[in-house]
Amino acid sequence: MTGHKLEPVPETGYDKFISIRRHLHRYPELSNEEFETTNSIRTWLAEADIRILDYPLATGVVAEVGGQKPGPLIALRADIDALPVREETGLPFASAIPGKMHACGHDFHTAVLIGTAYALKEKENELRGTVRLIFQPAEEKAKGAKQVVDSGALEGVQAIFGMHNKPDLPVGTVGIKSGPLMAAADGFTVKIEGKGSHAAVPEAGLDPIVTAAHVITALQSIVSRNVSALQSAVISVSKLHSGTSWNVIPDQAVLEGTIRTFDESVRGQVLERFGRVVEGVTAALGASAGVRWIEGPPPVNNDEALARLGIEAAAAAGLHAVEPSPSPAGEDFAVYQRKIPGLFVFMGTAGTQEWHHPGFTLDEAAIPVSIRFFTELAERALERLRPTGGERR
Repeated sequence: MTGHKLEPVPETGYDKFISIRRHLHRYPELSNEEFETTNSIRTWLAEADIRILDYPLATGVVAEVGGQKPGPLIALRADIDALPVREETGLPFASAIPGKMHACGHDFHTAVLIGTAYALKEKENELRGTVRLIFQPAEEKAKGAKQVVDSGALEGVQAIFGMHNKPDLPVGTVGIKSGPLMAAADGFTVKIEGKGSHAAVPEAGLDPIVTAAHVITALQSIVSRNVSALQSAVISVSKLHSGTSWNVIPDQAVLEGTIRTFDESVRGQVLERFGRVVEGVTAALGASAGVRWIEGPPPVNNDEALARLGIEAAAAAGLHAVEPSPSPAGEDFAVYQRKIPGLFVFMGTAGTQEWHHPGFTLDEAAIPVSIRFFTELAERALERLRPTGGERR
């Protein structure tokens, strides 16, 4: 593994997986740098004699359980990367790596999937089909799901399931809904070109800061006047940089920000309108501008039949299913859902802070709860789905 000792935990019956979560939390790795995390996952899976598959991924693990009886192939996915955040929880197993932290709970997701793999392995001879286990890298960079798809690890999979911890839901609660659950997350950089001059004689130049102010104001009209009241979108300019001195009008201003949408048609409409507004406002003021897009993941859009299956599995596992409010955060699980039907759920973890906060924590009692849920969900999916493209053995 890594040479690091696992953090000790009280005996609970699920102590191994709580210990795994604490180990991962203490030694976080950023997107596409999860080499030790990958080695550890492979070791933990090998300890249970779980088959590890060979796909061309630099980091991340793909494994399988089942296949003793014919049936469908489904997938369970967890993300494994951490964030460039300095931890402020004061936990005894807090990050030992300065400036890196599992501030989004991917350590929890990984521990739960390992626990689910162990539970399914114990029932392997009874499973009617195969469960593929995807430990995905680089979710925080919105690149990992595409890497998994490009590796071929999704080929033959009929349905995929995943989750994100939800700090504002109590342990024992799972948020399940069909349709949009999380937003498309696109970024932008707008570079406005003006003409510099002395600040005392602005008429000699073309002020890009004034132009930027008009652009920012006009962009807000897209949501209020181009998006239906029955739909939603968010445009946030979160960074504006221009100038170097108090008495000099600069020749350039740069805006950066994000656009969040829950519907692909609205997404396309907003992006198209955004470009037109930037072009039109800058031209009207005599400046010019270029827009660079940072394409993020599409919206997470849950399959209706799989959502019903998830609600049934939650009840069978003794959980309380609720319909959650959609989150404007992005999730590259959506990349899988563009290929095959998928269900992404929110697992209640009763945390003290929201995702990405340096004080982010969660209640580890959610680990056994989540393992029970995903084990039940996988078994029910294998029973309900029909094999395609030939039976797997």
